[in-house]
Amino acid sequence: MNLFEKIFNYQVISRLDESGTFTLTSQERSWLKTMLGHPAAADAFPAETLEKLVTLLEQEETIEFSGLMEKAKSMEKQVYHPLLRTLRRILEKNQGIRITYCNKDGRINCDQSGFPYKLEYSMVKKEWYLLWYHRRHHLYMSTKLQNIESVHEESVPATLAEELTAKIEARLESRKEHAVIEVVRMYNRELSRILYAFSCFEKEVAYLDESDIYRIKVTYLGDEREYVLSKIRFLGKRVRVIEGEQLKQRMYESTAKALARYGVEQV
Repeated sequence: MNLFEKIFNYQVISRLDESGTFTLTSQERSWLKTMLGHPAAADAFPAETLEKLVTLLEQEETIEFSGLMEKAKSMEKQVYHPLLRTLRRILEKNQGIRITYCNKDGRINCDQSGFPYKLEYSMVKKEWYLLWYHRRHHLYMSTKLQNIESVHEESVPATLAEELTAKIEARLESRKEHAVIEVVRMYNRELSRILYAFSCFEKEVAYLDESDIYRIKVTYLGDEREYVLSKIRFLGKRVRVIEGEQLKQRMYESTAKALARYGVEQV
């Protein structure tokens, strides 16, 4: 490619960026058309958007999957949930909800007044959760989307919305835990891989120049502790916990059980 071609391509890309337009390859268009034929597409897009996409891709070929084979595996849960779109719109408008949901014991709670805070996807349980505030019982709730029977928007004054948001954030702050994880120096070159393991958590990275050591301060909620531990075990000898007594204790307990299973006595 010569200089003038590079300049021309840069100008085209810049114009597309300014107009909010992006290009798709023929393979990407074929993939999109194929995915729009999946039953979940009707829940993922509003009817008018889905119809427009189907029309735009009418001339494209679909991808043929009939010749492909996949090894048997455990059934996966659907990542998308029909209530996601409804809840996102309510969250964007900063409004309340009237919600009917099922408890762990199977009891149905009908038409409860609440204020939604955010949607959260659990990497451990592979499920979506709604984090919300129960206005009658003054409780911070975490409810699986699959346990919600129905949810509707409820008007809330702006001042009350701000007050409820502040209450929820204060409650979340009180549940936060911190741990400092040190990268064993000989594995410094794998820092990007180690950071990726903690990508879904708030973190700060510090480098100690005199000892050539990286330390990662990870912030997480109390009920996410076991997930953090699973990541530390996955990384194995590359890291060690230097701050966070609860994590240290759990690592000690699991190590002791593993040694006992093989008849190794603790020293």
